[in-house]
Amino acid sequence: MKRKKLPTGIYTFAKIRGEDYYYVDKTPFALQLIEEGSYYFLSRPRRFGKSLFLDTLAELFQANEPLFRGLYAHEHWDWGIKYPVIRLSFGGGLMRDRAQLEAKFRELLDINQARLGISCRQPTAPGCFAELIQSAEQKYGQRVVILVDEYDKPIVDNLTQPELAREMRDGLRNFYSVIKDNDAQIKFAFITGVSKFSKVSIFSGLNNLEDITLNVGYSAICGYTEDDLDEVFAPELEGLDRQQIRDWYNGYNWTGEAVYNPYDLLLLFDSRLFRCYWFETGTPTFLIDVLTQRQTFSPKISAWHATEALLSRFDVDDMTTEALLWQTGYLTLHGQRQVGTARVEYRLGYPNLEVESALNEALLSRLYGNASLASESVSRLYDTLMSGDFEQLRQHFHSLYAGIPHDWYRNNPITHYEGYWASVFYSHFAALGLDIRLEDATNQGRLDMAVLFNQQVYLFEFKVVELVPEGKALGQLKIKNYAEKYQALNQPIHLIGIEFSKEQRNLSGFDVETLTQQVLI
Repeated sequence: MKRKKLPTGIYTFAKIRGEDYYYVDKTPFALQLIEEGSYYFLSRPRRFGKSLFLDTLAELFQANEPLFRGLYAHEHWDWGIKYPVIRLSFGGGLMRDRAQLEAKFRELLDINQARLGISCRQPTAPGCFAELIQSAEQKYGQRVVILVDEYDKPIVDNLTQPELAREMRDGLRNFYSVIKDNDAQIKFAFITGVSKFSKVSIFSGLNNLEDITLNVGYSAICGYTEDDLDEVFAPELEGLDRQQIRDWYNGYNWTGEAVYNPYDLLLLFDSRLFRCYWFETGTPTFLIDVLTQRQTFSPKISAWHATEALLSRFDVDDMTTEALLWQTGYLTLHGQRQVGTARVEYRLGYPNLEVESALNEALLSRLYGNASLASESVSRLYDTLMSGDFEQLRQHFHSLYAGIPHDWYRNNPITHYEGYWASVFYSHFAALGLDIRLEDATNQGRLDMAVLFNQQVYLFEFKVVELVPEGKALGQLKIKNYAEKYQALNQPIHLIGIEFSKEQRNLSGFDVETLTQQVLI
């Protein structure tokens, strides 16, 4: 069984078995965009089909009618008009200085000149770009279509070197300003990337560029919907647990219909195994660096709130943690609410099990200071939970914290902030992909952490003994009666008070009280 992009370039994913293709038709979105406007920007995580959607637009404007037979657009498009298309993609290769960026500009422009049969004379890249737009309109008698893929990659690849990233940003700004200056010659422009850099920093002056990233009508423009699975991939679902597919790969949402990660699903259908396919294609080293440097409390990652303005604050010199996680696909929207009359607030969380478990395992490795030992400890945690032995569980966590290298503790400021201990504890559980509920609200307050596993309920409360007297953690669980909320599950409930000591750099208290259903009634 093979998986490949259709040779036609139509936006769809195809899995070939013999001569059969599976089509996911996104042409209704393409026609809607063209009908409603002219200049668009779309941000989506990597490997979500942005490039394939640009293929759709390119083939559509070039009137390649045979490729659309059987698709929605075939009966709703005028195939008698062919537009010149300029296609630019910054996805290939790394650019480490302004000269390399300039060389990339020239390479892309040369490719488009050859395809359109045009020869530009202007010596600079922006000048050549402008000449190409004007010459294409004159030669073909139609205004030009401009499609830009991975517009932000030269910046994103250099975020660890801010000066270089700024240099790349300035170079791109000069290049993209050509679009604004040649508005009269442009029929349609569509720009995509992973990151949503502010218009001011990249597209200064391009005021008519409509950002559809959070447009409810285009939430499913990339990715697969539930209907796609039912109508297109039904033959591949046999033998796979549908709820497990949802848990692992669904959940991405941009204020509208939720979608599955397409890259994950195709590999799942091919291998029939649940794995972190998308996450493994690009280990987020830079992201983990940011989270640790900013002393991010990992239990909070899955329960952030942010305004649209905050999510859009993504620039070399002003990059919020929430925006970074959301724009790169490690968080998604789980709801929104109107706050007052002028403020919309979004609730962020992990999109699915793949992201939650894989990101926390990567973060745990950094918090722990030793990737191999951290991974090994996660496996031991599973076996310990299955055993039901709480003394063994206490010893496990005591050994976990004792195993943190002394030099790592001494040389890393993150180990000295209050949330470090609970972050290690939480990420340890989250790496297993368990059912974890953080700051679960009850009528008495908010529980730090609940874990539902193996038909049992574990309720955790965390304290740092240098800040509160010992014994307070278990006491709060009992006083607040947090167990009441879980009685309806008819499962054993374990109250576990966890107390950390910054001085000892380990657990100073691990108190357990198990409530049977008879006690709870």
